[in-house]
Amino acid sequence: MLEKKSAKDLWAAKTAASIMERTPKLYEENGHHGKWSYDYGVVLKGFERLWQATGDEQYAQYIQHNMDYFIQGDGSIRGYRMEEHNIDHLNNGKLMFGLYDRTGNIKYKLATGLLREQLVTHPRTSEGAFWHKQVYPYQIWLDGLYMGAPFYLEYLLRWEPEEGLLNDVTKQFILCAQHTRDDATGLLYHAWDEQRVQPWSHSVTGQSPNFWGRSIGWFVMALVDVLDLLPSHHPDYRKLVDIFTDTMTALRTYQDTVSGVWYQVVNEGGRKGNYLEASASSMIVYAMAKGVRLGWLSEEWEPVLHHAYAGLISEFVMETNQGWVNLYKNCQVAGLGGDARRDGSYAYYISEPIITNDQKGMGAFLLACTEYEYLLHAKV
Repeated sequence: MLEKKSAKDLWAAKTAASIMERTPKLYEENGHHGKWSYDYGVVLKGFERLWQATGDEQYAQYIQHNMDYFIQGDGSIRGYRMEEHNIDHLNNGKLMFGLYDRTGNIKYKLATGLLREQLVTHPRTSEGAFWHKQVYPYQIWLDGLYMGAPFYLEYLLRWEPEEGLLNDVTKQFILCAQHTRDDATGLLYHAWDEQRVQPWSHSVTGQSPNFWGRSIGWFVMALVDVLDLLPSHHPDYRKLVDIFTDTMTALRTYQDTVSGVWYQVVNEGGRKGNYLEASASSMIVYAMAKGVRLGWLSEEWEPVLHHAYAGLISEFVMETNQGWVNLYKNCQVAGLGGDARRDGSYAYYISEPIITNDQKGMGAFLLACTEYEYLLHAKV
């Protein structure tokens, strides 16, 4: 059984305080300059989870302060362009549900409706999976499941409660796993090209050539967040649980035995240039902790979770003299196509800049800490 930790070990509150003090306006940091970017939603979901766990209003106020820069009184969204058909643009919409519940302000509900409308015309593969973006045609990326599926499901459950529509959400995971899974390792490739025309896609399978840690992290976070909302009687519920447990079991195989965390390219731990990566490891820990808490992973996973969480702290975290939390070894960004360099090769994934306090990493770390600490107290 998990053991209770003392208050000094509660990294979630320290991390949230560090983010609020260092970056009161997320949209002005890291070159965003007011851009409607999915990064904020990763950080603010961590704040939402911490608010739910503690009831501390400062966390809700931080979410509202950052979202109100974008959400106008009529529900329009500053900087959002539906015609881009970018699945990433839906991620921040997840925050609107809680803001609407808390304030009753109709602008948040209207904003979710605007984002929902994107999915009506969002292009799809021949089987009905959403393209990652208009500029990445016929492609499924693991990242996109986190960006779109939890938002889509919560919107349907709240405001379009026709149960048949839920199949459109579960189908996204089933198709994605079907096309990206590697039978030999159980891991998921970063992306799949239905037309097999991208330079990075395999001519037969359409899969990209490597297992990027953060992409799999996005996928397992998406699964636990959707399973948390999906009615357990839904016919695809068990399929999604099986996809989750299979993917987590594969990740467990590639967990670094010494540190307890995961590499940038998951299955190439001993290869020159590879490194232990903070954002992917945080995402996997979040999904594992939530999976244990909600019963999709058995108690035999608890030692694995302990080891992984301890690894997050020892491998990636350092506190400043002011008491701020710094998160090291974050891959800044990685994608496929759109640039001759982004070919999905091993050399490409290890060549992207490694930075400190990346918003995606900090958000995932806050989610991991909050979920793990919540599990600790739930077990006591």
